[in-house]
Amino acid sequence: MPVGQIAIGIALAAVATWFATLHDFTGTQASDWPRTGLASAIVVGWAALTVALNRRRAPVAVDTGSDTIHVVYATQTGYAAELANLTAATLRHGGDAVALQSIDTLTPAMLQGAKRMLFIASTTGEGDAPDPATGFRRDVMAGALALHGLSYGLLALGDHDYEDFCAFGHDLDRWLRGSGAVPGFDLVEVDNGDPGALRHWQHHVAEWAGSPEAPDWVRPAYQSWRLVERRLLNPGSAGGPCFHIALAPVDAAHLRWDAGDVVEIGPRRGRDDEQVHPHREYSIASLPSDETLHLVVRQQRDATGSLGLGSGWLTALADIGDAVDLRVRRNEGFHAPGDDRPMLLIGNGTGIAGLRALLKERVARGHVRNWLIFGERHAGVDRLHVDELERWRADGRVERLDLVWSRETQGPRYVQDRLRAAADDVRSYVDDGAAIYVCGSLAGMAPGVDAALRGILGKRAVDDMLADGRYRRDVY
Repeated sequence: MPVGQIAIGIALAAVATWFATLHDFTGTQASDWPRTGLASAIVVGWAALTVALNRRRAPVAVDTGSDTIHVVYATQTGYAAELANLTAATLRHGGDAVALQSIDTLTPAMLQGAKRMLFIASTTGEGDAPDPATGFRRDVMAGALALHGLSYGLLALGDHDYEDFCAFGHDLDRWLRGSGAVPGFDLVEVDNGDPGALRHWQHHVAEWAGSPEAPDWVRPAYQSWRLVERRLLNPGSAGGPCFHIALAPVDAAHLRWDAGDVVEIGPRRGRDDEQVHPHREYSIASLPSDETLHLVVRQQRDATGSLGLGSGWLTALADIGDAVDLRVRRNEGFHAPGDDRPMLLIGNGTGIAGLRALLKERVARGHVRNWLIFGERHAGVDRLHVDELERWRADGRVERLDLVWSRETQGPRYVQDRLRAAADDVRSYVDDGAAIYVCGSLAGMAPGVDAALRGILGKRAVDDMLADGRYRRDVY
């Protein structure tokens, strides 16, 4: 993109900021863009186009004698990729040549041939590398490289609520230093998308690159939608009540997303007070052809019984017809395969939302080799869209449906137990080329499923599936 267009875009973004309502943001981590917490909504208005054009494209050929600045991102849900695009745009604004790429396309030869690199690295789960970085961590970071000619900067994304705060970013930093690379400035840690830390990063990048500082990055624009349906899915459940939420856009042109994407509900003020109800993210449970955007939201309460700020508004306080500010955020790492390969989908609780959208897309395409393993508490009441799943199974659109009820007395209690019990079938499905998609809780389910898969398929096979995109996770 020409520098003039970038400058115009930044100027427009600055004008948009002047009109924007400022909010304080809070939240928690589990990935580079936390689902249950509020990551900073830092993005320029024109960056969406840049992201769409650049994310996951083939790496730019490296001229080992050039002064190109390489911007490398390791992302789980897309947020690190967005920050990488913004970082690249800031550098281009200053006249620098930039090569933007995902870490899974980065080779030792590229590292050794480059003079300057910037890394934006998220941490997912309990200190894990993002899925696309699995192969890089295993194959490239296994030993030191000769990187004595490399100057670098590193932005590490994480959340202090987790013991291994920014763990992958720190591992990457240690490896780079151990390989002889020289940091151009100290590692910048970002706790839950803290805007101050991001401004600190932007300042360091501008100074390190010798570029004039560009205006601060600003929040994304939200679209206007309306709450049109709220339905309790699990009356009588021993767990928190879960609601089916449907939202309709004021402008039908906004009915645009892919299965696997997530929705960001914008910050808002309470109806009866001045408290800001923070940003929240949820898996989308429907397709645009449904003409409404569906969510599955579990109502949260704190120790005093007070409603959660985000879930409480959507599940109890908002009236039908109330306005909802939202934007859809692409989550390409959880999009369905384009072909008709088998899919093994695994999840629990509100994770049914993302899995339901994927199944809807598969059904619409006529791809029937779908095996779903889904877990909840009680068979009688915790039927989160289970009637629909059973209809799909009955008419052959879902090949196999395993429902696992953790509070029942017989059979495997959790989805990972069902996986182990069906080990031979899992191996057969994978041998047929199946892709594995996991959606639901980070605590318990996701690591349990990962351990079960490694026990069934072998550690190397699972790492290979992560690296080539056949094993994908959207956990929170």
